[in-house]
Amino acid sequence: MNVKETILADLITAMKAKDSKRLQVLRSLKAKLLEKEIEQRSDGKAELSNEDALAVLTKAAKQRKESIDQYTAGNRLDLVEVEKAELEIIESYLPAPMSEDEIIERIDSLISKVGATGMQDIGKVMGPIMGQLKGKADGSLVNKLVKQRLEN
Repeated sequence: MNVKETILADLITAMKAKDSKRLQVLRSLKAKLLEKEIEQRSDGKAELSNEDALAVLTKAAKQRKESIDQYTAGNRLDLVEVEKAELEIIESYLPAPMSEDEIIERIDSLISKVGATGMQDIGKVMGPIMGQLKGKADGSLVNKLVKQRLEN
């Protein structure tokens, strides 16, 4: 069962259980997935792939994280709690993120493969590594680790 099917099944379960918070988040995710599917149809693609669905969920999770940061800065702790609850639901559908050690291992492997020697080679490393780690690791963390590895 792919991510979209899982979300739709859980949406029905949340309706039956009258779980309004979960239902709200799942309806939002369903709408975002449908928007992406319609966008792809206009581009000539057939159906939403699991990778595309995960990209939609990753984007939704990133938006929640940014909102949490903004609400925390604005001292709106009531809204922080709402966003954290929504983020937790969204993250339950995402694969477990890679550990920092696993990311460093992949970065080191790629650096030696492309022969990167310093910060001037960051473009040679960032493009391919983000392709490998898309949806598996946070982009800002990967960027920070690549810079650390290239500076050393």
